Amino acid sequence: MKLLFILDPLPTLTFDTDSTCAIMEAALAQGHQLWTCTIDNLSLEHNQPYTQACITTQHETSFVTQPDEPLPLSSFDAVLFRTDPPVNIAYLQATWILEQARGSTLLINDPQGIRECNEHLSVLRFPTLTPPTIVTQKTSRLRQFLNEQGGALILKPVDGYGGKGIFIAKNNDPNLSMILETATANEQQWTIAQQYLPQVQTGDKRILLLDGEFLGAVLRVPDKQETRSNLCAGGTAIKTTLSQREQTIIDTIAPTLRRFGLILVGIDVIGDYLTEINCTSPTGIRHIDSLQGSQIASQILDWISRHRIK
Repeated sequence: MKLLFILDPLPTLTFDTDSTCAIMEAALAQGHQLWTCTIDNLSLEHNQPYTQACITTQHETSFVTQPDEPLPLSSFDAVLFRTDPPVNIAYLQATWILEQARGSTLLINDPQGIRECNEHLSVLRFPTLTPPTIVTQKTSRLRQFLNEQGGALILKPVDGYGGKGIFIAKNNDPNLSMILETATANEQQWTIAQQYLPQVQTGDKRILLLDGEFLGAVLRVPDKQETRSNLCAGGTAIKTTLSQREQTIIDTIAPTLRRFGLILVGIDVIGDYLTEINCTSPTGIRHIDSLQGSQIASQILDWISRHRIK
């Protein structure tokens, strides 16, 4: 297969932990032709989407690129859009360009689905699965909600990722006013407030899904001095299994994921609650494979081979 990865600059990726690197490494090992570009290399020629892409090979634990060349996206068997958030205006404009390639190549994930399903807000489509949550710019409402939820909340930005911009707000914190002002940028931006779940101290489970089906899971346990359990924020990866409640969550959300063309997804579960649906560049492959002895990247590539547009 001829595969295009749209990603962040290659030097910014961490080979040993990054899921994009895991998929690219597996693609080369299987003999597929690998091309890479960043979103600024996308363009339209009339109604045809193009990229200035580099053919990419691997040398030990790094990737090597040849000079770029213009290619239509339709020349690829699949395009994997793996650029990290935030989903800002440049990111959105890239999805509009990618829209033009639908039907001529396999898009993972679908650009419209990425736009429609914000990684933090899309869980609210499933209110029976999520902790009590509000989205507001008003610090007065946050204080009220804090009292309603027993005096502790998790605050996170709508467009955040990787544990960035997350606060725990508590009634007895002398810095509470500053936390609320910072989280809302002085009431100029929305913040998501969720009931604080004490179970997070024993782990936040990342579950990877492929076309709505379970791929693998890892329990991410925060450091004793941390609220965040993200692996990139110092969380520890622990081997885990899937609970019946988590399977129910998967079964409930899978039809929506398929409807929006969200093929490769990572969901986050704390206790019995779904807290995020990551559809931009979900990670966890390296850690799960290391703990479980699995080959998730190969499974993804096999799925692509079966579903690519002939």
